Amino acid sequence: MVKLYSDVGPQRFGQLLGDLVFVAWVWVCVELGLIVFKITNALGLPGRKAASAGDGLAGQLRRLSEPLGKVPAVGDQLRSPVDGAAGAAGQMAQAGRDMAHAVEQLAYLLAGVTIALPVLFAVLIWLPRRIRFSRRATAAQKFIDNAADLDLFALRAMANQPMHKLAKISDDPVTAWRDGDRAVINKLATLELRTSGLKPPSL
Repeated sequence: MVKLYSDVGPQRFGQLLGDLVFVAWVWVCVELGLIVFKITNALGLPGRKAASAGDGLAGQLRRLSEPLGKVPAVGDQLRSPVDGAAGAAGQMAQAGRDMAHAVEQLAYLLAGVTIALPVLFAVLIWLPRRIRFSRRATAAQKFIDNAADLDLFALRAMANQPMHKLAKISDDPVTAWRDGDRAVINKLATLELRTSGLKPPSL
């Protein structure tokens, strides 16, 4: 089984707290991104209003143009400026739509950056540590079947652990390991296992 959390209480608490902080950070970033989107997208409101007004005006002018075109002799002359005004209103509406669309695209971009950059930064800090622990703990737990396996972890402790921690266990841990001193071996193995988030089988 893939091991995600430590068996050691304080270490497991730190992992759970770190995971909760990461989730909370992602949630805050998403909420902030939504706020940025709403604020930025609101800048496109004048464009949307201009588009709506332009479409309404163009429609009214076109409806007015139809009966004017039916006036005998001068219908085309009367209709021409109205059609021109309707076309101008249509262009105004399109310009408003283009503006609103550009603002909307900018809002999506800013919201995406607001969410993605801080979340990516947090992932680059949080994920490698969690992966390293999981790989180390998953691999280590395969070797913990019985007390005899503690010799291996005692040996690893002498290779990996800081010297001041080894000195607290024994003045000469190498000799104690070679002589099969179970008390020292158990303490060395426990020190190494706790680093991997595991407890020896005797605990």
